[in-house]
This record gives sequence, structure tokens and C-alpha cells, in this order.
Amino acid sequence: MKVSIPSPLRSYTDADEVEAEGVTLAELLDDLDRQYPGFRFRMIDEQGRIRPHMRIFVNRERAASIEQALDANDEVQILQALSGG
Repeated sequence: MKVSIPSPLRSYTDADEVEAEGVTLAELLDDLDRQYPGFRFRMIDEQGRIRPHMRIFVNRERAASIEQALDANDEVQILQALSGG
């Protein structure tokens, strides 16, 4: 399935959109990490939760958990909040 990558994470993928597989977000992130080592750690904390500054959308609806089920035709968009002053 298509996964849109935010600019702060494109140093891992060298692309703004990549293909990955998984029947849950957790499996999709594992696949992305296999393809782009270190990617998952930027998204998920040590307790297995989506990091507070990250947002994951599946078909334009925000995912609350990495256990969310996915379909092969879903589109996943990853957003990263930026802060500063």
C-alpha cells in the first residue's frame, strides 16, 4: 500500500511516498523498518505507542493505535508536528 512520508523522515526513504505491506499498522511499520532501518523508532516509543509528535492517518482518518487493521487498498499518511519558536 502507499505510505506518504513527511519531510523530516525522508532522509530514511529518499522519497515522499513508498510502498509497504502489513495487515495492521504495527506490521506496516515493521515492514518500513526492514526497508528503511531506524524508521520505526522515529514513529513508535519504547512502550509501543505512537509518539506524541507523530500522527498516522489511514484513508484520512487518524489512527489511534498501531493495532489498527489495514486493507491492501488503504492509503497511509504519516505527519510529524514541528515545534519551535
